[in-house]
Amino acid sequence: MSLRVLTALPVYNEGRHVAEVLAQVIRYSSDVLVVDDGSSDNTVEEVRKFPDVRIISHPRNQGYGAGIRTAFEAALTGGYDVLVTIDCDGQHEPSLIPEIAQAVGTEWDLVSGSRYLRKHAGDSLPPVERRRVNQIITQSLNTRLGLNLTDGFCGFKAYRVPALADLQITDLGYAMPLQVWLQAVCAGWRITEFAVPLVYLEEERSFGGALDETEVRLAHYREVLNKEFARLAREKNWTPPGDLATVCGECASGNSGE
Repeated sequence: MSLRVLTALPVYNEGRHVAEVLAQVIRYSSDVLVVDDGSSDNTVEEVRKFPDVRIISHPRNQGYGAGIRTAFEAALTGGYDVLVTIDCDGQHEPSLIPEIAQAVGTEWDLVSGSRYLRKHAGDSLPPVERRRVNQIITQSLNTRLGLNLTDGFCGFKAYRVPALADLQITDLGYAMPLQVWLQAVCAGWRITEFAVPLVYLEEERSFGGALDETEVRLAHYREVLNKEFARLAREKNWTPPGDLATVCGECASGNSGE
């Protein structure tokens, strides 16, 4: 059976990259959506050079999570089978779109790209602090959710679209993936990882204001995790699979892990 696949790219001021990335994406996906998060540069003009690519524009910049949330809504209302999300900064390989989409099949609800699942020839060296944050948060997710992830923050993912109705995304920034992990496990999603090359082209990318400070970002991620755990426990009567004593000790010590 042929799957209806939507490939979505969240973008914000990506005028330098978007045309080059889209030229590759449209080779591997026949249905492409760009979610422009209020760009103030020439991003939209560059996207319009591709007449078959749809654009949804936010009137103002809201954050990475807002772009992904809009993609979720578009996939659900459009009746697609699979949604693939891919970043627009050249870090992901568009040639892998058909493979990661097909990997969903009938077996998985979420197939998440991982830059650390296995080594590829030509892999980049990740920025030290961003790798440290990723490791700490990924380990926290594994401990608290009973998962075995190697990369908690890769934006290259494939979702079984009907499952997206389970999600209630309220974090509009870079912590949005943490809500996805918690809500997916709470809803009983079937989750696996998919090895992708490790490519960092813009090591100095800003996370926005104070979040560029590593410890501030870690504290923010911990806060989002703890609030989401508390909300799900309260509203869904959910007890996470991890060791609650370990979780509480971890939060108190300030160790929770881009």
